[in-house]
Amino acid sequence: MEKSQRKGIIAYLLITFAGAWLCWGLSQLAGIAVRSLLFLGVTLLSGFMPAIAALIVRLWITREGLSDAGLALSLRGGKWRYYLFALLLPLINMGLIISVSLLFGIARPDFTLQHFLKLSLHMVQTGPLPLALWPVLLLQLLIFAVLVTPILWGEEFGWRSYLQLRLCPGRPLLAAIITGVIWGCWHLPLIFMGYEGYPNPWLGSMLFILCTIGLSIIFGWLRLRSGSIWASSLAHAATNVIGGDLSSILFAGDPRFFVVAYHGVVSIFLLGCLAGWLILSGRLKASLPAKTALA
Repeated sequence: MEKSQRKGIIAYLLITFAGAWLCWGLSQLAGIAVRSLLFLGVTLLSGFMPAIAALIVRLWITREGLSDAGLALSLRGGKWRYYLFALLLPLINMGLIISVSLLFGIARPDFTLQHFLKLSLHMVQTGPLPLALWPVLLLQLLIFAVLVTPILWGEEFGWRSYLQLRLCPGRPLLAAIITGVIWGCWHLPLIFMGYEGYPNPWLGSMLFILCTIGLSIIFGWLRLRSGSIWASSLAHAATNVIGGDLSSILFAGDPRFFVVAYHGVVSIFLLGCLAGWLILSGRLKASLPAKTALA
């Protein structure tokens, strides 16, 4: 690794961590409730720190420019399939999580959303959600995931289109693992604040980092195969909206939430199987194009 690249990576990490952690720390000192809309705004703002850091490094510190940043929306040559996969993967994974939880009696999802409404919104007197409305709800979640993709670009442009491309030249698996650990550690303040929903933050931290390692392999593959940062940004948005939100409302208040959450035990195993298939089939290494070779 060249000295300028090493300098760029260090600068990127310092800006990304300092900027986001400062935002979260100041919000706590100001007494902002973690479940408030104001704190949601803080998390959205801090979510752009990876992109801001990557732009600063690319344009002013290493001056390498944006030639391999993957900013174009690449859909030709069948690459649209990666976007479709990115959008539907969390929905498929949630279906498997629900199936496993029911099959093994781990937890019972509340499709009426009664428990979620009572627990989170304090809506005591409300009727159950009719099952017939679930297709409409899922369609709305899919559309919303597409709409919020530019917001998740704020993270992905930094993690996938800078850090993961620059770490460990020619070794995409190792780069994905290291990026996954760093990405997971970046979220640690949110986990200990209770934002991610883990009852035990120490256990939650370990599970979350395992999850981000698996997602880094999958998102990195999407980024390289599509040639665009927008594929992994869509996958990140769908993961948060469809995976994260859906598991939170279906299993709200369940004592085994850490098992059935999208960043829980079952999901980590399932995502790990997908990541393992990408590795063992050679697809991850084969997805490394020459122009983004990590020189």
